[in-house]
Amino acid sequence: MTDTMRAVVMRQRGGPDVLALQDVPAPHAGPGEVRVRVRAVALNHLDLWVRSGAASPKLPLPHVLGSDVAGEIDETGPGVTDLAPGARVMVNPGVSCGHCERCLTGHDNLCRRYGIIGEHRMGGYADFLVVPRANVVPVPRGLDFVQAAAVPLSSLTAWQMVFDRAEVKPWHTVLVMAAASGVSTWAIQFARLAGARVIAAAGDDAKLDLARELGAHETINYRREDHTARVRELTGGEGVDVALDHTGADFWQGTLRALKWGGTLVTCGATSGYEAVTPLAQVFYRQLSVLGSTMGRKGDLFRIARLVEEGRVRPVVSGVRPLAEAALAHEDMARRDVFGKLVLTVD
Repeated sequence: MTDTMRAVVMRQRGGPDVLALQDVPAPHAGPGEVRVRVRAVALNHLDLWVRSGAASPKLPLPHVLGSDVAGEIDETGPGVTDLAPGARVMVNPGVSCGHCERCLTGHDNLCRRYGIIGEHRMGGYADFLVVPRANVVPVPRGLDFVQAAAVPLSSLTAWQMVFDRAEVKPWHTVLVMAAASGVSTWAIQFARLAGARVIAAAGDDAKLDLARELGAHETINYRREDHTARVRELTGGEGVDVALDHTGADFWQGTLRALKWGGTLVTCGATSGYEAVTPLAQVFYRQLSVLGSTMGRKGDLFRIARLVEEGRVRPVVSGVRPLAEAALAHEDMARRDVFGKLVLTVD
């Protein structure tokens, strides 16, 4: 049985240089848990925020990042009888208590003890990862480990934004900001599945090309033109029914103004900063809804996996590096020229 493993360890907060590949004790599966032999782990902006201290600043150190993991079952703990070593799985990043009212009614991401693997507990920048049995889902047929690692966190986040929070309908027009981000590549596809008209916005024409490949009907380069004015033009002066956003402060007011009267803005993050000014007259007089969203319910990942197997949606991988180059991958992500997901391979 393996007693040590390689892991990219964060021993202090700061820039990418605080990440170092080291040998550390290997975890073992306890009751109701499984150990995953990590084959690929995808990056999220959350990794950068935790590393810098912008998220979970009181997190005990040293720490291992990495929320999105795909690999093989390596070890099962007592009570786990339905999974055999070698089973190909991807990890659902959300962990909850499993026994409170919210968990038992299918709203586990509202659990007061909810945490995210790689943020609130050790993550997958490592050879092995131990998680509850409830947190593994079979890898969709046709996907390799790199593609599978690009699925869980972003797709769950987008699913909840589109279907649960915004309740997108076929007659809606939906604005998707930061169109080439991990979350937004899924949001475009899910909004199309719902039958909506999709307007995708990004600051790079190549990213907008990807958005159109994924199903966006119209695109806007918000570095070259006022996205609010362009939305109004595309919608005959009405605005959009729904805006899906995680860009944060830089475009917040413009995106609010891009909504039609009675429209809904759903936000799941704030890449450009948390301190956005909200003109309250815009909200109450135009009867707008502003909704927050974090992650999604565990069970929805099974639905997403089926859609992936059917070829109706797909993960988008921007680039691949080996685990030892995790710091360089963080630099790649910080430049914001990523299309979809960056993935680290673990051999």
